[in-house]
Amino acid sequence: MKRFLFNLMVIALMGFAHVTFAQNETSYPRNSEMRYFDENNQPISQEVFDQKKWDHGLLDLEGDSINHMILVHRVNRGTIEDRLALDSVLFLATKQEIDPHKPLIIIYYPGKDRCNSSGMATRKSTRRWYEILEKRTNNKAASNFVYLYKDSTGLYGRNDGYKSWHKDHRRIIENMFFKRHYPCYSFVVISEKGEYLSYFGEFPKDLIWEAVEALTD
Repeated sequence: MKRFLFNLMVIALMGFAHVTFAQNETSYPRNSEMRYFDENNQPISQEVFDQKKWDHGLLDLEGDSINHMILVHRVNRGTIEDRLALDSVLFLATKQEIDPHKPLIIIYYPGKDRCNSSGMATRKSTRRWYEILEKRTNNKAASNFVYLYKDSTGLYGRNDGYKSWHKDHRRIIENMFFKRHYPCYSFVVISEKGEYLSYFGEFPKDLIWEAVEALTD
């Protein structure tokens, strides 16, 4: 876990939190009626908001109102009560056999947004990205991969012969792990015992590898 968090900090300091989200500065209106909240839902000034975001690699998201902006930690850790029940739900949704003794990795697409609709990815490069992701993950620990979406609009390469994406029916995974629309994609890694690490927003492959190691050491 310490290694995972250290690598996360390095990525944030190198600007991945956008690099990932340089565009985020203009994603939402900035006006005199806008209110800003920190990661503990406490009101703060816009200046403090912006400083905390970049200093700590936090996400800035629209809150419960279009005039509210909130900061969100990118990593969450916890435990689910019944991993086998979750495996059963995913099998019904995907018809994909899931080995309960292997880590479960869910990649989640929330729907089209500014982050996942930009870039220069091609079908070939996208295929290669997933090939490397799964191969290196399985080299560390043989794992189950499940690809889910809330809204398939703009989902590149969906079901075109190299990766199958399935709808998050009844929004079960969204309500368990991804309660807000986090930009691009997110992931959660769940151990055999139900311990999990989730990461919100665009991510490099390395973070999945580190999360698997943190939960299987």
